[in-house]
Amino acid sequence: MTTETSPAAMMRWNGWGDPALAKDLPLAVRALLPTVLGRVQRAEPAVALSDVHLAASALTDEDRADLATIVGDAQVSTDDESRIRHAGGRSTIDLVHKRFADQDAPDAVVSPADHGEVLAVLGWAAEHSVAVVPFGGGTSVVGALDPERDGHRAVIALDLRRLTGMLHLDEVSGEAQFLAGTTGPEAERLLAERGFELGHYPQSFLYATLGGFAAARSSGQNSAGNGRFDAMVTALRVATPTGEVALGGAPGTAAGPDLLRVFLGAEGILGVITELRLRVHRLPVTRIYEGWSFPDFATGVDALRRVAQLGSGPTVIRLSDEAETGIGLAQHGKIGKALSKGCSAVTVFEGEPEVAAARHALTAKVLTAAGGRSTGAGPAEDWAKGRFGAPYLRDAMLDHGVFCETLETAAVWSDIAQLKAVITETLRAGFAEQDAKSLVMCHISHVYPTGAALYFTIIGNLRGSGEEVLEQWDAIKSRVNDVILRSGGTISHHHGVGRDHAPWLAKEIGDGGMRILRALKSELDPAGIMNPGALIASREG
Repeated sequence: MTTETSPAAMMRWNGWGDPALAKDLPLAVRALLPTVLGRVQRAEPAVALSDVHLAASALTDEDRADLATIVGDAQVSTDDESRIRHAGGRSTIDLVHKRFADQDAPDAVVSPADHGEVLAVLGWAAEHSVAVVPFGGGTSVVGALDPERDGHRAVIALDLRRLTGMLHLDEVSGEAQFLAGTTGPEAERLLAERGFELGHYPQSFLYATLGGFAAARSSGQNSAGNGRFDAMVTALRVATPTGEVALGGAPGTAAGPDLLRVFLGAEGILGVITELRLRVHRLPVTRIYEGWSFPDFATGVDALRRVAQLGSGPTVIRLSDEAETGIGLAQHGKIGKALSKGCSAVTVFEGEPEVAAARHALTAKVLTAAGGRSTGAGPAEDWAKGRFGAPYLRDAMLDHGVFCETLETAAVWSDIAQLKAVITETLRAGFAEQDAKSLVMCHISHVYPTGAALYFTIIGNLRGSGEEVLEQWDAIKSRVNDVILRSGGTISHHHGVGRDHAPWLAKEIGDGGMRILRALKSELDPAGIMNPGALIASREG
């Protein structure tokens, strides 16, 4: 599978990815949008970085001197650009906010070099009532990086990207130890030099860090074969405001509850992951690609269920519904086909040639028996080449005044059809109430023997100022979140909870679950400085 493994360029301050790769909408998509959405309003021009207004940093000269003593003077940044670049993540909500002249930002960006410096910064922050937002690649899409103070006198972004590199590779056991600020591409580069890979490729791969993957319980596009990231973690080292926590090591244990899992998905509210030990495997010798077509989404869902429950072994298996399949064809200029019915799927098989070929043959047999038709290697190869480019298309939509956002969930197979239908209808109705047209697309991105994840992309012509558009979307999304939980879905399969979903977490895990979470936070972070508002709704919220 073609995968970029070179260090990514600095991300655009007000968009996704490498500024040099930003692109306009394909002409075919621009031609198709009016037939779907009608007249689209002209987008508000984005503010220039130099014209963004920030409040002065709330840190005193003494505060900055204290932090400089810990991490070095050059690693404490209070200039506007550094603060703006660390203000939030990369959701559509974040990017709309970045078009405003007046923005909120952390009071400083602090960049520790090692575990000891992280511990020292957290200790200082707890003593001086300064909130801390751990910051890796800046790719959160659920508000997990918002610079929230929650009653504290200031907030800092703790940039972890100096904590980078592979500390050890155990080739016999298939484990690698990394510093948590290592990006996905850098980890894969270091492993590939020794003939190994991690094989974790979420949409955020080019910028996100290993610590971020763990903190958000990330799930990559190769999850069918390689599993979720939390299943890859075998040990953690964590810095908390009350000291160090080191967990894990054995391949299996019955020594009490698995406390390692407490920090996977905690999104930095308990402490900062500084080191990880991860399961790795030998680089695959061969890759086999095949695309598939199904007459409708229901047929495709049943086919994927059969494959997942048989365990035939694709590394990647994904199914797009009719709408997403159509937009995908439109991007390649195939307008006629884009308006036709049918769903598409891609499969990828990796490993030793004989094993990959056997898995491919078995999966193909299952998919054919379930009503699928092979479309050859081309569609799957095209998907692999462009699989990290979707956020650029989202940014281009915003530039043309088209609102574009995503949401995701997961449910058991018996609930998938009903859940997809009710989410789609709730979204369409919500846009209609705002006198706006919409297009709702969906794909199955991850499969399990018992169920699957649904990933929705929504485009629409919400009207008004940026603030008005965000208010309209908030009303729509809130209703969708309620529907997801009533219909057997989870509030998040792999994006995380952040601040956007925090009000719904209690509805999913119950009062008992929230008591456990609050008790852990009270013990490890008694001053409440760690990423306030994420997971547990803040006092200000």
